[in-house]
Amino acid sequence: MKSFNEVFESYNWDDTKASIYDKTAADVERALSNPQRTLEDFKALISPAALPYLEDMAQISQRLTLDRFGRVIQMYIPLYLSNECNNICTYCGFSYDNKVRRRTLNPMEIMQEVAVIKGMGYDHVLLVTGEANQTVHTDYFKKVLDLISPHFAHISMEVQPLDVADYETLIPHGLNTVLVYQETYHQDDYRKHHPKGKKSNFLYRLETPDRLGQAGIHKMGLGVLIGLEDWRTDSFFTALHLSYLEKQYWQSKFSISFPRLRPFSGGLEPKVAMNDKELVQLICAYRLFNSEVELSISTRETVAFRNHIIKLGITAISAGSKTNPGGYEVEPQSLEQFEISDERSAQEIAVMIRKQGYEPIWKDWDMSLISKSC
Repeated sequence: MKSFNEVFESYNWDDTKASIYDKTAADVERALSNPQRTLEDFKALISPAALPYLEDMAQISQRLTLDRFGRVIQMYIPLYLSNECNNICTYCGFSYDNKVRRRTLNPMEIMQEVAVIKGMGYDHVLLVTGEANQTVHTDYFKKVLDLISPHFAHISMEVQPLDVADYETLIPHGLNTVLVYQETYHQDDYRKHHPKGKKSNFLYRLETPDRLGQAGIHKMGLGVLIGLEDWRTDSFFTALHLSYLEKQYWQSKFSISFPRLRPFSGGLEPKVAMNDKELVQLICAYRLFNSEVELSISTRETVAFRNHIIKLGITAISAGSKTNPGGYEVEPQSLEQFEISDERSAQEIAVMIRKQGYEPIWKDWDMSLISKSC
């Protein structure tokens, strides 16, 4: 079966970047008027030439989102199981070369965390670990899924890339969604930021969504770490990846996230900064390009930004998040993977969403959309 790597190798980073920055106002207007937008249209919508058209983009994005998803916002929360990691990543608080105390939650500790999360009202949880195959491996994930699946309607996972057989093994235990971010599609910069560990294998990570599709995973999440490289070019390759996956694995669903580089202990400064206006542009561009994809925003972003973005295309939001293992109950003071910006509780976010005329949904879309519509 053809893999995304074959598609990816037919593109040149520098040529792609130049073609984005060469887009004109006429290209943007053409993209806005097209009922079915192409990858070339997406280039125009993320280009500097599109910034004067941001209000038009926002209005179309809002309409398309309401038509497809209604007035509902999915609520989810991360549950960090482990900060053990064998990779060196220049931007991560869990990097192998960071001198921090490592821990992996045991079953009793996991259930302490689950009790707090359920008390917040959540029915959708995202399991997160570092990449340490000797500790957090497929057998560990099976035990965790068996332990918590009776308590959640939807379980997502953001862990190290696995093989097809591993994903096939985990699905019957309750795994619904897998998030795997390429971090950056720029191969040279990818190697610079991942000098040690299994994550240094660019192509293995690049082909992880193919393995997810082959395993029959219900939904997969894509994205890059905004700030490692030119965000426009990285976003084009994410859109290219999404287009390929939708054609190859049409039975799966897809989501896009927008993590901007945030500080951590000994942190990395962004190579390319993205301001709030540009992030709004990118979110709207994705919605105009693909009315079906779910768009998610995390607590990395500020209170003001998250309030503003609710009506402009986002369909999922986290709240009350802790980015350290045991952060809700077991060990609240342990080192976080990165600093969060919006520290409001889940209930405060739910109130904010309702004030804007939307309804917070505490589980996945499938059942919710039957009764929650415009």
